Amino acid sequence: MHEMSLCESVLQIIEQQAKAQQFAKVKTVWLEIGALSGVEPEAMHFSFEVVMQGSLADQARLEIIEMPGVAWCMPCGCEVLVQQLYDECPHCGSHQLQIVDGDQMRIKELEVE
Repeated sequence: MHEMSLCESVLQIIEQQAKAQQFAKVKTVWLEIGALSGVEPEAMHFSFEVVMQGSLADQARLEIIEMPGVAWCMPCGCEVLVQQLYDECPHCGSHQLQIVDGDQMRIKELEVE
């Protein structure tokens, strides 16, 4: 379950920002998670609760914003939405797609005290 290590990285970033921006408690964390990132939202929620216990984000709410996968089709030049890494272009049927968005995870926003 790599979501646990992802949550540990999120906590490290939160702690760094708390030190830099002088806040003591996190109430809500918004994460943007791409459809192609390989991150399972349910596992992320579970891992978040476990990892944040006893930290400045203990009892914080996790809000996940799911981002679509976007790819550029090399043969027809269209930008298309994809659900999986090896989807085909809905316009021309090609599998020569270059992922341009939706394969990442990032902290979008923090609500802090």
